[in-house]
Amino acid sequence: MSSVSSKDELRSLTGAQRAAIIMLSLGEEHSAKLWALLDDDEIKEISQTMANLGAISSDMIERLFVEFTNQLSATGSVVGSFESTERLLSRALSPDRVEQIMDEIRGPAGRTMWDKLGNVNESVLASYLKNEYPQTVAVVMSKIKAEHAARVLGALPEDFAMEVVLRMLRMEVVQKEVLDKVEQTLRVEFMSNLARTNRRDSHEMMAEIFNNLDRSTETRFIAALEERNRDAAERIKALMFTFEDLSKLDPSGVQTLIRNVEKDRMALALKGASDALRDLFFSNMSERAGKILREDMEAMGPVRLRDVDESQMQMVIVAKDLAAKGEIMLADNKGDDELIY
Repeated sequence: MSSVSSKDELRSLTGAQRAAIIMLSLGEEHSAKLWALLDDDEIKEISQTMANLGAISSDMIERLFVEFTNQLSATGSVVGSFESTERLLSRALSPDRVEQIMDEIRGPAGRTMWDKLGNVNESVLASYLKNEYPQTVAVVMSKIKAEHAARVLGALPEDFAMEVVLRMLRMEVVQKEVLDKVEQTLRVEFMSNLARTNRRDSHEMMAEIFNNLDRSTETRFIAALEERNRDAAERIKALMFTFEDLSKLDPSGVQTLIRNVEKDRMALALKGASDALRDLFFSNMSERAGKILREDMEAMGPVRLRDVDESQMQMVIVAKDLAAKGEIMLADNKGDDELIY
């Protein structure tokens, strides 16, 4: 390969191809730390590109590394984060503009407003749209993907959803001014609020970690924290979603969870459950399925508390996954609002 063609080929490489070549050249040991810093979408894109690279000449690799090191030495070592980005923007832009931009990038992924809406849970989107005019909702429904629009319509109150459908049927080409106004309203009122609520509270993060501890370790940590910072301990306990909190599921939610949990795991989890929670699960099964599950539980005999804890934790994880998909609703520990994970 000539030096001229190497330069031309180097210029034609995409960012993903350059990253893939560098990661491959670094080898497993050195690239492992870089993989850990990438988000899921970046990992998928680079992995897909890597798998389709084919043979890369040593000359090409050498030129790519020279270019990379030259660029890096020109700018110095940098670490990007939401905080560093916000500080940098604050030097050049007004506080209102900085806040708007940061809300945009903290919100759901997507290049356009309609792409972003497509990544918002349908229950969350429906709870916002049900307070808008049906005509506005009809415009939104016409701009997002059909399968997502269907799920949002299904989550709206039935009469309101029908009003939206009727307006969609009568709707012709939406004027650009109307579309721009709807987009701006969504950006200011919905996306900015969603971005703010998506910022992770440290207590929420610790509650999630504590949820994944075994029972004895969790009890020990909570007790120790109560001695050092009772307010923080109480807040974390209020945010934790435990196995017994599954008792707050409605019948439809219980039935959905039953269909998605392995029967052996459910039997082990219910072995250590309260009578009330056991009754809730059995009352949402057919008589035959309930009889088989009871027999399985009796056949187990004595079981280790550690195994019960693990099975209960796995059931909670499944419940949270289902809630994130909008298939069930989980109530928070205060019991006054429904919370979508």
